[in-house]
Amino acid sequence: MPAASAPAAADRTPLTAAEFAAVMRPLGPFGAAPRLAAGVSGGPDSLALALLAADWTRTRGGDLLALVVDHGLRPESPAEARGVARLLAGQGIASRILSLGLPGGPALQARARAGRRAALLAACAEAGRPWLLLGHQRGDQAETLLLRAERGSGLDGLAGMAMASPAAEALVLRPLLGTPAARLAATVAAAGLQALADPSNRDRRFARTGLRAVLAAVPGVEATLAGAAGSFARHRARGEAALAARLSACARVFPEGWALLDPAALGEDGLADLALGAVLRAVGGGPYPLPGAAVAALRRRGQGTLGGAWLRPGRGGWQVLRAPGPFGAPVPARRGAVWDGRFRLDGEADPDCVIAALGPAARDLPAHDLPAAVRAALPGLWRKGMLVAAPFLDYPAPKDVARRVLVFQATGLAGLAGRPD
Repeated sequence: MPAASAPAAADRTPLTAAEFAAVMRPLGPFGAAPRLAAGVSGGPDSLALALLAADWTRTRGGDLLALVVDHGLRPESPAEARGVARLLAGQGIASRILSLGLPGGPALQARARAGRRAALLAACAEAGRPWLLLGHQRGDQAETLLLRAERGSGLDGLAGMAMASPAAEALVLRPLLGTPAARLAATVAAAGLQALADPSNRDRRFARTGLRAVLAAVPGVEATLAGAAGSFARHRARGEAALAARLSACARVFPEGWALLDPAALGEDGLADLALGAVLRAVGGGPYPLPGAAVAALRRRGQGTLGGAWLRPGRGGWQVLRAPGPFGAPVPARRGAVWDGRFRLDGEADPDCVIAALGPAARDLPAHDLPAAVRAALPGLWRKGMLVAAPFLDYPAPKDVARRVLVFQATGLAGLAGRPD
């Protein structure tokens, strides 16, 4: 492999306050005295983001809350999180440490990303911060594009990460997507700070580590890929409008995490496959768009399973249900916790409970005119193996579950979830 090329001189200068204000401008309006939050790992990208965003908010009469996530995957991570908090305090930036306590095991990076995002958004909701800033930069965008291309992603995946993406708790903003990493490192150095080095960035077991080396070795490829992501994003925006219209015509999505599709309104074209794929992904709880060829094949069959979802003929059209187990592992019932990639706890936390599938226990609860497969795949709150509450089935009683609000996230189906009969 050829030696890595040095960044151009312009790519090694600190990012100025004026430049940061320019990339923030199209992400607003923020109003007077904006209250922002930012995910800060202590690495150069997120640390530069914290410095720039803190200055940006102060000049507008607002403030920044830095959210430091301790995944708990290494013995030294709690001390590192406290060190990042002290470093931020030295810059006059308030911070809060979020401890995840993730267990080891397969798909570690994917679970860490999902857990980190859920914790950050829950903290935003709790602190009354309607904007969450993340420090993804130009190299991250290029890596994302390559990874998604390798997985066979369609237009949705090749558009890369969005500068702004809505979530129930906050609007997620990535103002640095067009900024080279070297400029962010220079910003930290200019402030006289030492960024934290994440050992996972050197771990060859992770796909992004190898891609990072390839991007560094080929001059100009990072900027080219980031530019391609922007072009795909513009095409995606036009496609999203057409997709939203097709979904509105063919899909009824229910708050219990399932959907009905009208095959005639769905159609048989490429847009039909995109619409079906979106519904399958939401009901199955998958983190990524499904392969287009597999979705098209399932549409032609009219029944089968894909990505954790089950398509079957039913009354009123096609039913899309969560495929019978295995469901997601139990998660602690903390506010903002996401279970099975589908349901989020928006109500009161139950520290001694976990969220897990109702499974066979659903047979003994009121049917609520739901398909048996839907009832079994619903979340319940469990304490030491005993079912405490099934909010969607009003167990033990409506007054007892009113505070335990679980919401079907319906990823990718904004505006459709919870549509009435």
